[in-house]
Amino acid sequence: MKYVKLLRNETPVWGVLQGDVVRTLARPPFDGIFYDGETLPLVACHLLAPCEASKIVCVGKNYYDHAVEMGEEVPEHPILFLKAANTINRPEGEVHAPAFVERLDYEGELAFVIRRRAKNVKAENFAYYILGYTCLNDITARDIQKKDGQWTRGKSMDGFAPIGPLVTDEVDPSDLAVETRLNGTVVQSGRTSQFMTRIPQLLEFITSAMTLEPGDVVTTGTPAGVGPVNPGDIVDVEIQGIGTLRSHII
Repeated sequence: MKYVKLLRNETPVWGVLQGDVVRTLARPPFDGIFYDGETLPLVACHLLAPCEASKIVCVGKNYYDHAVEMGEEVPEHPILFLKAANTINRPEGEVHAPAFVERLDYEGELAFVIRRRAKNVKAENFAYYILGYTCLNDITARDIQKKDGQWTRGKSMDGFAPIGPLVTDEVDPSDLAVETRLNGTVVQSGRTSQFMTRIPQLLEFITSAMTLEPGDVVTTGTPAGVGPVNPGDIVDVEIQGIGTLRSHII
């Protein structure tokens, strides 16, 4: 299925996308699909980030080429960090950095949304806990990240995690094309088959340390090619079989 989240009468609701029509749901889809009997054309929908995240768990340097371009050693195990819930931003949303940020970077990534509470998940059972897959742009204040020596402030400013446009269980995440475009020019191009830690093992690693709740988001790292954006830029993160997440830098 393909799930979206949208505003209807100023209230967030979930829906199932069927062609160009959204069938709205009576409640979030984590414990089953319960239609409320209404439909909306997709073109008329104000889409929101398709999650209910209390946290976004991120993986640093999950592509070898990105670790190399950052001038850092390849990690022996996944390097985790968090983006706070205030970072969540919608498809076609605006990203604005505080005035003290001197360099703002894009990072296109495959992410997934958790379906049910997950703790001590075994790798072979990973799919049972995942609602589906989506696009995420891990916006980063690079100068702040380097200045602080840790990543919280540089990664968790307001609106620094555009997510969407939908979440789907109709893709195989093991080998998807991930592409980021800056003002129409391709700046990142990779495949999820290049992950150093695959999604099943990643979910096992994360949940050995922390509990993931329904609606939480895990994002899987970015390929080489990260770079700066400026006001007026448009960033597109496109992932095979999912769609394109567009963000406007202001």
